[in-house]
Amino acid sequence: MKYSSLLLLSLGLASASASALAGNVSAGVGGALGGALGTVVGEQIGGSTGAAIGAGVGGAAGSAVGADKRNRTEAAIGGGIGAAGGQVIGSKVGGSTGGVIGAAAGGGAGGALGNYYGDDHDDDRDRSNKRGHKKHYKKKHKHRHHDDD
Repeated sequence: MKYSSLLLLSLGLASASASALAGNVSAGVGGALGGALGTVVGEQIGGSTGAAIGAGVGGAAGSAVGADKRNRTEAAIGGGIGAAGGQVIGSKVGGSTGGVIGAAAGGGAGGALGNYYGDDHDDDRDRSNKRGHKKHYKKKHKHRHHDDD
C-alpha cells in the first residue's frame, strides 16, 4: 500500500469521524488511525521496535482525541496498549502490512473499550456520591433578625 493512499484514507476517515461520530466509535476510529499511522512512521524511523512504540503512542493519541472529555485517560491507555499489542501480533502473522492492520484493529478496540469503561466508572461514581448524604440548606441564616421600620 502506498503511503499517499494510506494518508489520504486516514485523513478522509478522520474528517468523517470528527464531524459525524461521537463517543466510543469516535475513540475507536481515532485509536485505529493513530495506531496505523504510528506504525508506519515508527517503522520508518526505528524498525520493528519503532513500529511497536509508534503504534502505542499513535493509538493513545488518537483515542484520546476521539474520546469524551472525561474519559480521555482511559481511552488513551486502552488505545495505546491495544495498538502496540495488535502491531506486534500482526507483524508476526503478516509482516509489515499485518502489523499496520493489527495496530489499527487493536487501537480501535482498545480506545473504544477504554472510553466505554471510563463512562461506566463515571456513572458508578455519580451514583455513589448521592447515597447517604444529607444537605442542610436552611441552616445558614438561622438567627438573622429583620427590623421592620
